[in-house]
Amino acid sequence: MTAAHTAFFGDAEYPFRLTPALVIELEHKTGAGIGALCIRIFNRQFAQADILETIRLSLIGGGLKPERAATLIASYAVDRPLSETYPVAVAILENVWFGQPKHEATDGQD
Repeated sequence: MTAAHTAFFGDAEYPFRLTPALVIELEHKTGAGIGALCIRIFNRQFAQADILETIRLSLIGGGLKPERAATLIASYAVDRPLSETYPVAVAILENVWFGQPKHEATDGQD
C-alpha cells in the first residue's frame, strides 16, 4: 500500500493516501489511466476535476469518511485558487509515482 502523505488542507493536517483500489476509482472519475493523469497534472494540462478527485479520494484513503472528504472539498477546494489545491494534488501523485520521500518515510530516524 502507498504510504500516506500528510499536509495541511483547509482546517487541519490530514493524511492523504491513494490505495490501489482508489487509484482505479480515480482513473474512472477522471477518464484517464494513472500514468496519463500524472502527466496531465505534472505538465499543468489538467482539468479541475483531476485536482478535486485526486484530493477527495486520497482523503478517503487517508481515513476520512466519504461525506467528510466531500465536505472538505466543497469548503476548501471548489472555490479556491488553483495555486492552493494544485500543490496538494501534485504531492499526492508524486507519492504514488515516486514513493514517499525519505524524510517522511523515516519519521526522523536515519
